[in-house]
Amino acid sequence: MKFGAVANQSGVTWQELVDFWQELDGGSAFDSLWLMDHFVSGFGQAFGSEGPCMEGWTALAALAQATSRVRLGILVSGNTYRHPAVLAKQATTVDHISGGRLIVGLGAGWHEFEHQAFGIDLPPVKERLDRLEEASHMIKALWTEERPSWTGEYYSLDKPPYNPPNVQEPHPPILIGGGGEKRTLRIVAHYADMANVMGTPAEVKHKFEVLDKHCEAVGRDPGTIKRTIQVPLFLNEDPAFRQRVLQGMSAATGGTPEEAAKALLIGGPEEISEQVKRYEDAGVEEMYVALWPRFLPGPTRRFAEEVIPAFS
Repeated sequence: MKFGAVANQSGVTWQELVDFWQELDGGSAFDSLWLMDHFVSGFGQAFGSEGPCMEGWTALAALAQATSRVRLGILVSGNTYRHPAVLAKQATTVDHISGGRLIVGLGAGWHEFEHQAFGIDLPPVKERLDRLEEASHMIKALWTEERPSWTGEYYSLDKPPYNPPNVQEPHPPILIGGGGEKRTLRIVAHYADMANVMGTPAEVKHKFEVLDKHCEAVGRDPGTIKRTIQVPLFLNEDPAFRQRVLQGMSAATGGTPEEAAKALLIGGPEEISEQVKRYEDAGVEEMYVALWPRFLPGPTRRFAEEVIPAFS
């Protein structure tokens, strides 16, 4: 299994972020580093949204220049924030800046408070998924066809010249995030090189089985899609800390603390290693650990030093 760290741009100064990315790029066991695509801090609500938060793609371009080894990307780019042709150009630019290390994450968009606060339109779920499917088609067309001509319901291409081409051939890997079984995973089967889901090991295994069926329906080898997850990391042996985390997560999800624990990496290195193994057994090929609840380099360093070596 490979591992990445979601060392995002929220609640941190620029220099702190650069220093940490360069540290992990230089000597850690992480294979990839990720930012988020949000404009406010917090957890998707007005509460806690006042902290510093830098824009993802401009930050990623600079971090691509500041690093040299790790693969990098945004987990994931909300399709509601940019026209997909603009996103394709941004991605190609970062692919060049990074020397071909970019992974392009795509998602339908979900952050209701953020859209409302900034006056960005957030269509109903069905339209967002329709737009994500068209955006995925459009980006791949720009990257693989010469002067493509195409008209969708929301987007179109009128034989645009596209230069320079990507560094990676035929294009940077496309990762689509989301676990919707009827639409999102079907879009993954059609267009993605990587699937990214969340949940307990049992839920993740089920999502991958659904993806396999969508691949069969569209005539695609499911083995050509890499299976990845994002999971919150709470590497801390303090029982009181554990209790606070699980109470907060259970309140947010509506489940019990025991149920909340199944979808997290929580505890000491040995316990977390057992949790990682359950995800590996569920079919996960790459795991991206998220720094929660704020920018915390310490647990990320410990994970790289005390957990990852058991899976190398």
